[in-house]
Amino acid sequence: MEQRDKILLESGTNEIEIMKFKIQGEYYGINVAKVKEIMMSQKVKPMPHAHPSVEGIFKPREELITVIDLVYYLLGERVEHGVRDLFIITNFNKMTVAFRVQSIEGISRISWSNIQKPDKTLSRGDEGVATGIAQCGDELVTILDFEKIVAEIAPETSIQVSEVEQMGDRPLCQCPLVIAEDSILLRRMIDDALSRAGFMNLTNFNNGREAWDYLSAIRNDSDLYKKVNLVITDIEMPEMDGHRLTKLIKEDERLKKIPVIIFSSLINDLMRIKGKELGADEQLSKPEIGHLVTVIDELLEKFRKEQGMDEEE
Repeated sequence: MEQRDKILLESGTNEIEIMKFKIQGEYYGINVAKVKEIMMSQKVKPMPHAHPSVEGIFKPREELITVIDLVYYLLGERVEHGVRDLFIITNFNKMTVAFRVQSIEGISRISWSNIQKPDKTLSRGDEGVATGIAQCGDELVTILDFEKIVAEIAPETSIQVSEVEQMGDRPLCQCPLVIAEDSILLRRMIDDALSRAGFMNLTNFNNGREAWDYLSAIRNDSDLYKKVNLVITDIEMPEMDGHRLTKLIKEDERLKKIPVIIFSSLINDLMRIKGKELGADEQLSKPEIGHLVTVIDELLEKFRKEQGMDEEE
C-alpha cells in the first residue's frame, strides 16, 4: 500500500527519473520506468543473420533475452567489450531486451519541461534516436529513444498496419482526434494506421505542451466538442509528458468530458495505476494498433451519445 501511495502521489508531476550511463566517455540516459534490472555483462551466443547491432542472446534464468550492442548502434564501430560492461535489462512494448553499456553513472530526477528536443541538424534523416537532451548537474545527457532503436532493428516488433487491414472495410469517420506523440517515426505509423481505419480528421502535436496549448485555446468555444472528440497521448515527451497532459485535461471542467487514451510503450501494472488515478479512459501498449482502433470506436460512440451528437456532426 505504501508503494502504491508513493506512485499515486508522483502521478502527473511532469517529472522523469533518468538512469545515466556512459558510452565511450559520453553521457546517455534511459527512463527508469523502462529498466527492469542491471546485470554484469555475460557470455552472449551470436545469432546468424541478425542485425549488425544485435550481439546475440543469453539466458540469465529461464528467459532468452536479446542483447543489443549500444556502442555499435550509436557509433557504428566495434569496440572491445570490457570486463566491467553492464547489461541494462529493459521492459517496454511487452518485450524484454538487454542493452550493453560501459558504466552506470546514477539516477537523476528532472522535469520534462527542462528536456529539449535535439536540433534537426543533429538527427539522422527526419529524426535521430534522442527523446531529448537533459541538463543533469554539469553534464548534458542524451536521453535515448529505445523504442525507436528496437523498431529500427526489428520493425516487426513495432506498430503493424496489417492489424488494421485485417479488420476489413470500415466507414470513414470525420470525428476530430488530437494526437500527442513526439516521435516522427511513430507518429507517421499511427497516422497511417488510423487513416487506413477510416479516421480522417487527425491533428498532431509534438508533445503534451503543444496539445495542451491547443486545447486551452479552444476550451471556451461554444463548439468545443465539434473540434475535439478524443485525445491520444504518449507518455514520454519533452516539455510535458502524457501523464501531466491527462491530469490537466481531467481537472478542467470543460475538457474533462473528452476521452483520453494513453498509448505508450511504458504501459504495465504500475503505470496503469498512475493513468487510472489521473483519469485516463483507456491505456494501451503501443504495438496494439488494432486494439487502439476498437477502443477509439467505443469511446467515440459513448462520447457522442453523451453529448447528443449525430453521426453526421
